[in-house]
Amino acid sequence: MKPVLLIVDDEKSTRSVLCAALEDDYEVFPAANAKAARAVLESEPVDILLTDLRLGGESGMDLIDHATALPQPPLCIMMTAYGSADVAAEAKRHGAYYFLTKPLNLDEVELLLGRAAQTRRLESENRELATRLEPAGGLGRMLGDSPQMQDIFNRIRRVAPTQATVLIEGESGTGKELVARALHSLSPRSSRKFVAVNCAALSPQLMESELFGHEKGAFTGAMQRRIGRFEEADGGTLFLDEIGEIDIPTQVKLLRVLAERCIERVGSNTSIPVNVRVIAATNRDLAAMVREGTFRLDLYQRLNVISLHLPPLRERQGDIVLMAHAFARELCLLNSKEPKALSRPALELLRRYDWPGNVRQLRTAVEHGVVMSSGTEITVEDLPGYLQTPAGNTQESHAKRGSTDFELETAPSLNLQCLERWAILQALQRTQGNRSAAAELLGINRRTLQRKLADAPESFKQYL
Repeated sequence: MKPVLLIVDDEKSTRSVLCAALEDDYEVFPAANAKAARAVLESEPVDILLTDLRLGGESGMDLIDHATALPQPPLCIMMTAYGSADVAAEAKRHGAYYFLTKPLNLDEVELLLGRAAQTRRLESENRELATRLEPAGGLGRMLGDSPQMQDIFNRIRRVAPTQATVLIEGESGTGKELVARALHSLSPRSSRKFVAVNCAALSPQLMESELFGHEKGAFTGAMQRRIGRFEEADGGTLFLDEIGEIDIPTQVKLLRVLAERCIERVGSNTSIPVNVRVIAATNRDLAAMVREGTFRLDLYQRLNVISLHLPPLRERQGDIVLMAHAFARELCLLNSKEPKALSRPALELLRRYDWPGNVRQLRTAVEHGVVMSSGTEITVEDLPGYLQTPAGNTQESHAKRGSTDFELETAPSLNLQCLERWAILQALQRTQGNRSAAAELLGINRRTLQRKLADAPESFKQYL
């Protein structure tokens, strides 16, 4: 089937030349004005929109705005005889895929349309594949048929088509980035970029340049202009992971961007408009940080338009078996192994563990079983050793004990702070004190681990 191309130009000669040159490769719909073009967009599955900037009394920018707001927006290309860098940048901010200057070079037009058609075809194939692979009881790459996760999936479907800023809260390893990607893929921005930034991995000195970019010579070592993540995500989605780790000065600058939708590169006084949907995530209690004065209330309110809280895996144990089976299928394929099933005792062992590292840790444990299994079944013996020790069966330990100490061989009580510190000690013990390896095992970065260790009481530090 030919790609559907809508050509919008108030000059009849331009429409005729383009139609004659492209009709062999595209199903072409010509339109002389924006009204006729909107009628085609509403009635036909247009793949590519090629529009002039000036359409009589209307602007091609407004037409692109209309097109990109459709449930399945076409790729939009702007053409004009009044080309300039400013007009090109404005077209991009409105969602244009590319910008052409008249008089048109037909070879250039055909080459560009070919690339756009290929991009459109790949997007369509990806959507179809995602639909086929989406598991029952899941959404995208997220799994879960528990009431908690079904509620999360329903909220994602309601929130995704909007422009609302979203704050995703939950422990490390619960799948916050997967939620952010699902919000992006189900939104009108899905054809544009999804840009992720790990705020905890950047020092305060680098954060501003990373987010907003910098001009050449803005500081020592700035040898050339750098585009920041906000500009990179223009028209798409910016995911700010571990937002609770940014310092107060950067919080002030981020608040201004969210309020004004403009950025200034470091070393510049020029405001640059950006059209970005911001999704933030944290494993910290931002409300408590606001009370402590370490996170700004006004920024928290800007970010917390819609809040999604991901439950830890221990609170939805009914999902563990479903996820373990899915991970086993995926990881057998990834590791070039024949399909393997999890034995009933192995599944029971997985189900009874509390998973302080949540979904990320479960996936790692199943991969261990896939790699170590030599038969057609993954047994208890194939799973990581920590699952098979008395400390591994945390539910049983909790039933027997009510203590809140930090002994290395036995899990503490169901106090979240104690569980977290117990998991840190377990990780440090298994990595012989290697903090980078321990942080990776816990599903956090080294900086976060260092902060948690520094904030811990002396009664905890004596075990380090």
